[in-house]
Formats: sequence, C-alpha cells, structure tokens
Amino acid sequence: MTILDIDGVTNVRDVGGIPAEGGRIRSGILLRSGQLSGATTSGADALRHRVRRIVDLRDGEEVAAEPSGIEGPETTHLPLFLGSVRSFFESDTSLDDLYLHLLEESGDRLVAAIRVVADGEPTLVHCTVGKDRTGVTVALALSAVGADRNAVIDDYALTESQLPAERSRRIAAYLRSQHPEAVHAVALATQSPAEVMRTLLGVVDERWGSAAGYLRANGMTDAELAALRETLVESAGEEG
Repeated sequence: MTILDIDGVTNVRDVGGIPAEGGRIRSGILLRSGQLSGATTSGADALRHRVRRIVDLRDGEEVAAEPSGIEGPETTHLPLFLGSVRSFFESDTSLDDLYLHLLEESGDRLVAAIRVVADGEPTLVHCTVGKDRTGVTVALALSAVGADRNAVIDDYALTESQLPAERSRRIAAYLRSQHPEAVHAVALATQSPAEVMRTLLGVVDERWGSAAGYLRANGMTDAELAALRETLVESAGEEG
C-alpha cells in the first residue's frame, strides 16, 4: 500500500501492492481516504487525475455539513450507518459492536459500494475520517479476492497514525467532556486497533464462511465477485 499526499485531504492511500492469492492487489484501482471537503485546488486536481469514481459512505447530515466539491469523478452516495453518527457516541458503542452493526444492518449498501469497485474504474472510497465505514468496506473487498489477511489488517490499523494528532487530541478532549462515563468514545473516534479488524474478519468467516460468502449472502453474484477479482488482482505475470 502507498500513502498519498493529497493537499487538504487526510488518510489517503492506495491499497495496491498487498499480496493476494495468485498475485497482488493492483495499484491505482482502489484508493481510500477521509472526507474531501478540505481538498485544495491542487488536491482536487490530483484526485481528478487518479480516480474516475468516488464512493461517499457518509450520511446526508455529514454531506450537508462538509460537502465534497471534486468535479469530474462520478460520486455515489451510500450512507452505511442506520442512525446518526452521534447516536453511537451517546450509546457508548464499541468498535467491535459498530462493525458488527455494519455487517448486520448495511449489507446491501456494502455490496453496492463494492460493486462500484468491481466495475473496474479507479475508485476512491471515503467516509468522514476514512477509518470505520471505509475500513470495513475496503477490508471486505480485499478479503473477498483473497488478499493476505495480515496485510488487510495492517492497512486498517494504519489509519490511526494517519489522522492529524491535534485533531485526535481535540476530539478526545471534547468527547471526555461530553460523555464522561463513556468507555468507548475516544477509541470510536480516533483509534483503529489491529485486533478489532482481526476479530471482525474472524466473525465473517464463522458466520458466512468468508468475505466472499458474506457478499454473496447480501446479493453479490459470482459473476460480480469474479469481476471484483479481475479488477483488483494482478497475477504474477502482469506485475511490473
């Protein structure tokens, strides 16, 4: 995977290069990031030259507050959370429970997001900080095509170090003041522990057999899964 410097956008990277069954994940095809509303003119130009499709996983309230203005790439809005982001802090939801909630309640939208990737155009998937909704979507897409599990987990865990430290400190202080009894709030907003994704992928295997099995159970066809693999995986002979 490659961390990209896109002016005004945080947590941007290309997941290409991750080992996968029969080869590796193709570079330049699947990118991930936080929201795009802060992109400068040069940042927007850089994204426009890299991607043709954008999948925005934020809800309508988030989009209205921080609209993205990247002209050119086709943007698909697929809000993953049922309920507001705020509600997860109010109920002191853990990352483990949040991700399970996504799997159980948003399967059709997770599939819809991954279908965009399977179309074969260079695609950027993002939410607000590019950690939770983006993390689950990208991990499922990569796992469904046989990407190395440890590398998928490492990609998820990398996000925490890519979030601006001052922002994380400010948000942690705010959450402690607003939800002093909360156990999970700071982790929910700022952390991406490897063990959380390892546990989630284990749950996927136990309940659906595999990530591909999960996507099938939520409406993805074998032909679409084959297209996803064709899009994302380059064989050893193609590399270079």
